[in-house]
Amino acid sequence: MKTLFLVLISLFVLVFSACSSKEVYKPLNVKDDWKHCASSNMTIEDISPDAALVEGRKVLLKGKVIDIMIPEQDKLLGYSDGWVMHADIDGNLTLNYATDSKMIEKFSLKRTIATAGIKDDLLAVLFANNEMALYSIADKSLLLKEQGDAPIVVNSKIVKPYIKDDLVIFSTLDGKVVIINSKTKKKLRTVIVGTQEQFNNIIYFNLLENKIIAATGHKILSLAQKEIRSEHDIRNVVSDEKNIYIATKQGEIISLTSELQQNAVLKFPFAHFMGMIVHGEHLYALEKEGYIIEISKDLAKYSVYEACIDEGYVYIEGKIFFVGDKYISVE
Repeated sequence: MKTLFLVLISLFVLVFSACSSKEVYKPLNVKDDWKHCASSNMTIEDISPDAALVEGRKVLLKGKVIDIMIPEQDKLLGYSDGWVMHADIDGNLTLNYATDSKMIEKFSLKRTIATAGIKDDLLAVLFANNEMALYSIADKSLLLKEQGDAPIVVNSKIVKPYIKDDLVIFSTLDGKVVIINSKTKKKLRTVIVGTQEQFNNIIYFNLLENKIIAATGHKILSLAQKEIRSEHDIRNVVSDEKNIYIATKQGEIISLTSELQQNAVLKFPFAHFMGMIVHGEHLYALEKEGYIIEISKDLAKYSVYEACIDEGYVYIEGKIFFVGDKYISVE
């Protein structure tokens, strides 16, 4: 018993020492307080990539709280083609039309849903076991099913299916991009982005200069006529019309071309970036210790400002960071 007590004391001292000595970002020069920063009169309680949950389980969408309430047992999946999507752990999926609360569609899919995407009558669902499926919204019929490898553990940033014309692109939970033709109901191609055993789901997807850009937490892919990959410890990714910006776990901001050639890099020692916004001629990075960093898009210069934030869920919509019960606008 005495030995066990000593072991527990040693572990406590080790953990406490590690926590107390943890380095944080300390800017050498803070220019001013960020002026576009205030109370949002609501608190972010949960997030999806394109909608957030606030008090009373209402939905924040496009800067407004809309007339849709999410049941206590449901997880907000996001917003797609006019529909707010939410589901419980048993796969009971509900679609509420954002501008008409009386328009509701329900699916009983029997399995936990990771995310979903909608285009017209087509519903694309990615399940938590990495299975992919297409359904008709009108008659609830199953159009296609494709099984992926079940993940062990995933990053919370899960990307919804992308639908354009006859193509449905799934960003899977095991680090792949799967391209399906919705008309022929056939899989056209599978491309591997990353191969980590854990936290290998796709956390970012976009089309840039006619290339598919997809990233896991460890690799980024540029796909067109050829496949190009680059390794980074990725925390956040954003892009403008021609460049990609990565915030790494090492406190770097890296600018890449659509072919993943490095344009420039900035290092902010020990910075933990919570999100980024590209707007106008600047990149805005929100840092965990309560700073917003305004960076020129060529990464040649930057200014650090104090931001009025505490800890909380971070939801980004357009030109605004919502953090807890505060908002920070970049203009």
